[in-house]
Amino acid sequence: MINRTLIRIKIVQILYAYYLNGVRNVEAAKMELMFSLAKAHDLYCHMLMLMVDVTRYADEQINDQETLHKVAHKEIEISHRFIDNLFVKQLNANTALTAFADEKKYSWMDDREYLKTLYTAITESDFYAEYMAKPQVTYDDDRELWRKIYKNIIMKDEEITNLLEDKSLYWNDDRQIVDTFVLKTIKRFEEQNGADQEIMPEFRDEEDREFAVKLITKAIENDDYYQSLISQSSRKWDFSRIAYMDLIIMQIALAEILTFPEIPVSVSINEFVEMARCYSTSKSPNYVNGILDGIAKQLKADNKLLKQYK
Repeated sequence: MINRTLIRIKIVQILYAYYLNGVRNVEAAKMELMFSLAKAHDLYCHMLMLMVDVTRYADEQINDQETLHKVAHKEIEISHRFIDNLFVKQLNANTALTAFADEKKYSWMDDREYLKTLYTAITESDFYAEYMAKPQVTYDDDRELWRKIYKNIIMKDEEITNLLEDKSLYWNDDRQIVDTFVLKTIKRFEEQNGADQEIMPEFRDEEDREFAVKLITKAIENDDYYQSLISQSSRKWDFSRIAYMDLIIMQIALAEILTFPEIPVSVSINEFVEMARCYSTSKSPNYVNGILDGIAKQLKADNKLLKQYK
């Protein structure tokens, strides 16, 4: 689940705090990075569990309604289509997600008022009405319903932000990117895979884990060198007036450019320019792009950049 874009974002956030706090401990920074990335994966699993738990809440409500009808001797049939959703049943039985729930003990059932609000929003939606009105539904219909619910209701629900913030300070910043991973997971589910359907692992492979550790280590260990490159390349600017976030972003970008020969320079620059667009000032993207481009060209001219750069 954790991709290199998320790794870069986490390193920028951690190094920003690292220098502001004045506590210079490389090992502590690496530990914080690994913990923060693990929490992002926890959030991913927790958001998958939301679909299971709101269905469980719906099941309780329908059972209560049916009990009341029996007591009142009313012959009113209530559809079980929503709670019998095959996609959610498969998600509930998923081996990896069950292991996560057993280990972490996270449950949305503790937030019953929110589940009530979410269930109401679902049942009042047009796509729920269309789904319930179909003569028959397939597994694909069941999965598509939840894709629409997640994209159109859950992703846009601001109330979740407060709930997640109460559970973990890390989760608020991670939600946007995690939501995209959840949507991808919904689309990838196949009925024939049953409980063994793969969900996204914490790291795609060991190479990405090593990338995370190596990038933050090099960014810290060689910070004086990277900052001197930035200072030399920004002579037309007052170095002391460079936005602090821009400095951190460019420092990590240079660590990546000079440490990972397999990553094209243009890819690294584009990734960090986009980060400046999201986390710094309106002028930052052009500034960061110009400085990094100038440094890369000079390094190439000095034979200090051992990869192609166009």
